[in-house]
Amino acid sequence: QVQLVESGGGLVQAGGSLRLSCAASGSTSSITTIGWYREPPGKQRELVAVISSDGSINYADSVKGRFTISRDNAKNTVYLQMNSLKPEDTAVYYCRAVAYAWASIRNYWGQGTQVTVSS
Repeated sequence: QVQLVESGGGLVQAGGSLRLSCAASGSTSSITTIGWYREPPGKQRELVAVISSDGSINYADSVKGRFTISRDNAKNTVYLQMNSLKPEDTAVYYCRAVAYAWASIRNYWGQGTQVTVSS
């Protein structure tokens, strides 16, 4: 089992920055991929950025060059540094992990943290 807890969301003006954190606990060694998704109001949840155990990173085109995902393995924590924020970045941001255990692939989600960007 893996538990994910997000933090760092809040209200920020356009052009500002926020840093989100996702703390993982439990069977963290089984995680193969961990990253961030977001759910804008009235829209579907979408990929923001992911990082795999082999170090590969993938960003959505809409955030490339503005957001940076990083991982601190010693702290079992993943970060999302968000710069040059735009109103369209407003969403609930979720941490997501994919883990392999008991010959099964499992998906885990955090509770989400609200990010609101004002004009």
